[in-house]
Amino acid sequence: MSNNISTGITNTSAPLLKVTNLQVKLPVAAGTLNAVRGIDFEVQRGEMLCIVGESGCGKSMTSMALMGLLPQRANITASQLNFDGAELLSLTERQRSGLRGSRMAMIFQEPMTALNPAYTLGNQLCEVLRRHRKVSRQQAKERAIYLLGKVGISAAEERLDQYPHQLSGGLRQRIMIAMALMCEPDLIIADEPTTALDVTIQAQILRLLRDLQREFGTAIIFITHDLGVVARIADRVAVMYAGEIVETADTTTLFNAPQHPYTQGLINCIPTPGKTPPGSRLQAIPGVVPSLIGEVKGCAFRNRCSRAEERCTTAPALIQATQAHAVRCHFATSPVPSTAIPCEVLHESHQR
Repeated sequence: MSNNISTGITNTSAPLLKVTNLQVKLPVAAGTLNAVRGIDFEVQRGEMLCIVGESGCGKSMTSMALMGLLPQRANITASQLNFDGAELLSLTERQRSGLRGSRMAMIFQEPMTALNPAYTLGNQLCEVLRRHRKVSRQQAKERAIYLLGKVGISAAEERLDQYPHQLSGGLRQRIMIAMALMCEPDLIIADEPTTALDVTIQAQILRLLRDLQREFGTAIIFITHDLGVVARIADRVAVMYAGEIVETADTTTLFNAPQHPYTQGLINCIPTPGKTPPGSRLQAIPGVVPSLIGEVKGCAFRNRCSRAEERCTTAPALIQATQAHAVRCHFATSPVPSTAIPCEVLHESHQR
């Protein structure tokens, strides 16, 4: 069997994924949690889009909504949630299930909870392929061995008989990456897949993901709170805050000319080689992400923003600074602070 699995792409000129006005609402004891509040973004084929923001900003809710993994009580609406010509919200659960694992795959933050401890790695890897493709057990096993080698796991055939608890965290995450690639999907959503790993293993996993993305031509939505990771791997970046995307741009533009005060604050929190004295106190954004229970009025960042004015009590419109740079802020056309860190400097710092 060839190790190249057909994915049935229909239109290579259009965005692979187009999201317009996605909203996710969840009923909770105190009211309605507006977890995602009308976000728009696109993902091109073979592109690495990083969604970055603090915990509680709605990043994981967005990924779960795209994959159709939120509970039934969640109210998910969108003007458009189009994956390669298919409107995801109009699909039946059976049709959506057919996409998951086949053309859309997910790498979770903690592989130990994503992998089933009662089944061998071989069973779990082969099940993905046999669920979506008409292949024999032997063909599925050959594909699994091939991909385990691709993700840098030695003695791949022997690993198939092992259980998740017999592997280290780094190896389990490599297994998850191999599992996501079993059907050679068009889109992989990676939800903070390196958070639980030490920095050495994290660097290996990031390099692996980038290399595999280029080799297989897979689009990746990479969710993270680490701007060092973003500088290293992203083609484009979407900055998310309080359930909204507040700034989008290509990676170089975002780091060299950030426009939103929240983006500027995130960048200013990063120690800069040659500028930040060793042992000195790092900058921080005061306050916390606001509660998203009930209606959020005005700019959600205004209570943490040093530039907030009376006009910030009204919701800012999305301003197109350039064709590829959009900002949701009343101050979007204001000069960029001199504290902006060049992307290449941050990239070098993260590699050390």
